[in-house]
Amino acid sequence: MDQKPNKYPLENRTAEFSRRIIQFCKSLKQDSISRPIIDQLMRSGTSIGANYMEANNASSKKDFRNKIFICKKEAQETKYWLTMSKEIITTEEVKSLSQEAQELTMIFQSIVSKIDK
Repeated sequence: MDQKPNKYPLENRTAEFSRRIIQFCKSLKQDSISRPIIDQLMRSGTSIGANYMEANNASSKKDFRNKIFICKKEAQETKYWLTMSKEIITTEEVKSLSQEAQELTMIFQSIVSKIDK
């Protein structure tokens, strides 16, 4: 049986990124210093995919553009909190997640730029 290609591969990519953020945050030791960073990282990192899902169900082109722009902003914020997490722990996962956040930022910027033309 042929599998239908995913119409929204970015949906899967953002969901996988959210799962990785959750696993990373769960692995961090929580204390009074790390807790605010972890909380912010969880919020921004998991909201990228949620906003992308909303964008795919947008009521208009303007609504779609706004949701995609929010995705971009959340990806940038996530990268910032990942940078701050280096004060807690330095791992290859931080580097990998930061790279993915940067790539997502560029993807969403590209989408916004195409809409604005």
